Amino acid sequence: MTSFADYPVAVIGAGPIGLAAAAHLIRRGLPVKVYEAGLTVGANVRDWAHVRLFSPWEYNIDPVARALLETHGWKEPPGKAMPTGRDLYEAYLEPLAAIPPMAAVIETKVKVTTITRQGADKVLSRDREAKPFVLAIRDSSGRMRRDLARAVIDASGTWTSPNPLGGGGIPAEGEIDHQDLITYGIPDVLGRDRSAYQGRKTLVVGAGHSAANVLLDLARLAEQEPRTSIVWATRSANLMRVYGGGSDDQLPARGELGFRLKALVESGQIALVPNFSATRIRAAHGQVIVSDETAGGKREIGPVDRIVVATGQRPDLNLTRELRLDLDPWLESAKALGPLIDPNLHSCGSVPPHGHRELAHPEPGYYTVGIKSYGRAPTFLMLTGYEQVRSVVAALAGDMEAADDTHLVLPETGVCSTNRAAEGAAGSSGCCGGPAPAKVEACCVADAEAKAEGKTGCGCGSADAVLRQEAGTVAEPVG
Repeated sequence: MTSFADYPVAVIGAGPIGLAAAAHLIRRGLPVKVYEAGLTVGANVRDWAHVRLFSPWEYNIDPVARALLETHGWKEPPGKAMPTGRDLYEAYLEPLAAIPPMAAVIETKVKVTTITRQGADKVLSRDREAKPFVLAIRDSSGRMRRDLARAVIDASGTWTSPNPLGGGGIPAEGEIDHQDLITYGIPDVLGRDRSAYQGRKTLVVGAGHSAANVLLDLARLAEQEPRTSIVWATRSANLMRVYGGGSDDQLPARGELGFRLKALVESGQIALVPNFSATRIRAAHGQVIVSDETAGGKREIGPVDRIVVATGQRPDLNLTRELRLDLDPWLESAKALGPLIDPNLHSCGSVPPHGHRELAHPEPGYYTVGIKSYGRAPTFLMLTGYEQVRSVVAALAGDMEAADDTHLVLPETGVCSTNRAAEGAAGSSGCCGGPAPAKVEACCVADAEAKAEGKTGCGCGSADAVLRQEAGTVAEPVG
């Protein structure tokens, strides 16, 4: 009979954070099983393969995964180069998944549909922590099975759960009826999806870096095909988050993106419609008209041929309905993380290091990591996810000293840290929540320094959250 400790740790999602979790578990000698719904590992990353990250390679590789790769002859890409999603997959995720100890524990084309406890729904309390988790799994042929696990690390991300066009968080009237003319996320306007956009009028909705990438690609397409036209609608009139600080931005690639976008708007090549909250879509002779009928008035955009909705993502909570979760009431993040990451109050530069304690739930052994742990907050950094899984795996291995010594390793120059063992459960804010060591160069420090100098800070927003996908400091996709 299999004992509880012999069951594997289930990792849901084989994106950058999920694969990093598997690498840490393998290094610790803990049994692991990785479940990926896509055809390959990094399926969400491959969906935005054409997008270039804002951050260089050195910020996008987990240290334990790097060591594992190097033992198998892997050559790391140049640290200062900024990869695309395709680069991230082909040069890092794909070879990492192919290493024998990793390949042996990864299963693709399987979807975890539900997680529960063996013989216990969420109401039952008695001996709950002694019961293994049950994962209901559907394979590519539609067959169902059930696997058991001692713990679950949910790194499934949010990329496949986009926010709707509707401004109130629910689909606009008619949105579902016109799905054939709507794309969510970042379409490959200049490549795979070119035929859907060239010579047509496209409405892009959203004020983050995902929207900016789509708009810039459409502008390039319009240079090649003049009949292509672009309308940009934002729910707010404040565009500082996407425009950024231009030449003063602490991430030059992001600053350049904002500078180019602002110039296109000012020149009239992109028609900007601010303060627009979509409530209704209606057909108009093969095209669609989008209406804003809030505040007693009515405004319309269109007719347009296509709509790109780049309004962010949200976690899919159906998976965990039978588990005892403690979620932030508006972010839907792990509750303890909520006050640390609330985008109403924080940029990535004021999010302190955190680990297993902040990521845990009342359900013993279940942890949400990666962009899903942030719920609807767009301030996630890939390095943060790597530190999350390091701490969680250390806790599962019983190494509580390492699990509580949370830190953010900043390439070349320094560390932001919170040592709970030394400083008590409340911890300290570390450099990312308080004064930063002057020589440490990373998002948290760049943010603090920029603000002190009157410049635009890191303000990561979704740009650093592709891992919404789970990626890295990218122009806003992440899983």
